[in-house]
Amino acid sequence: MDKKIFFVTLALSLLLAACTPAASPTTQPGTPTALTVMTHDSFSVSEEVLSAFETANNIKVNFVKGGDTGAALNRLLLESLSDGTPSADVFFGLDNTFLSRALEQDLLEPYNAPQLELIPAEFKLDSENRALPVDYGDICINYDKAWFEKNALPVPTTLTELTDPQYANLLVVENPSTSSPGLGFMLATIAEFGEDGWLDWWQAMKNNGVQITSDWETAYYTNFSGSSGKGAQPMVVSYASSPAAEFIYAETALSESPTASLVGAGMCWRQVEFAGILKGTKNRAAAEKFIDFLLSQSFQEDVPMQMFVFPVLPAAAIPEAFQLTVESPLEPASLSPELIASQRDAWINAWTNLMLN
Repeated sequence: MDKKIFFVTLALSLLLAACTPAASPTTQPGTPTALTVMTHDSFSVSEEVLSAFETANNIKVNFVKGGDTGAALNRLLLESLSDGTPSADVFFGLDNTFLSRALEQDLLEPYNAPQLELIPAEFKLDSENRALPVDYGDICINYDKAWFEKNALPVPTTLTELTDPQYANLLVVENPSTSSPGLGFMLATIAEFGEDGWLDWWQAMKNNGVQITSDWETAYYTNFSGSSGKGAQPMVVSYASSPAAEFIYAETALSESPTASLVGAGMCWRQVEFAGILKGTKNRAAAEKFIDFLLSQSFQEDVPMQMFVFPVLPAAAIPEAFQLTVESPLEPASLSPELIASQRDAWINAWTNLMLN
């Protein structure tokens, strides 16, 4: 090529490039930020809800399921103690039975999310906003409506009534050392009867034939008569939202749920779940956006049908099936996270020594 033609062509190319507007980040987003979120095994979110968040923020979320809440927390604590570098950026699923443990070990970074001001104070258990409330559910005894009607037996309205001989062999519970609902129910009995009386109640229940399983799945789908119709126990420790699941997923359309919950004062344990930014994350900005997403209207309204718990955002709409079938306790049991942290292991050991030996 003639050198003169070459330099003229080059000059024109440079001039055109200079006059062409640069692509904005919104039209040329580049590589998404990779964000890793550790959750418990029950976490779920609608694909379209998550996709909308990822697209709007140019973030790709990688979920790592770490087992139940206790197992996931232990994993993160071990990482923190080893080199201080977390394998995730955000932790979702920490609940009020393990809250103080995570805070005492300085696992999370504070974040004053804008949506916090809209969330009721009863859910905000960390004054420094390291653990931000996302959802809640009530651990209650579910019962088989048809069984009680068929046997003309009144439904118990207090924990004390359950020790009556007429309810012998009718309740199945989960081991609190291996089951989250089992632990929550044990804590409800401690809140109800006090540290001096709760073991007496369990002794009475042992004498009255209470059945014990290692996990919720066995208790609900094998022992409980209300789910399969084949179990021997018409009462099971589960969730106040379980009747909604029975109603929604019934093989044939129902006019009401076949199960209901015992929601008398002190009979249920309110479980609050939190999320937090893990200390040492290298993706702080993206982690904040994900926390904002968890507290957003879209995610909060997705929560009930995905995880069968309730949103903490009061403005979030609740599915009609929940409104028809779920009874919420007016006086759920509670204990301070600090007391739970200091006594949890001792309480579990005491329960195990009494009930399994």
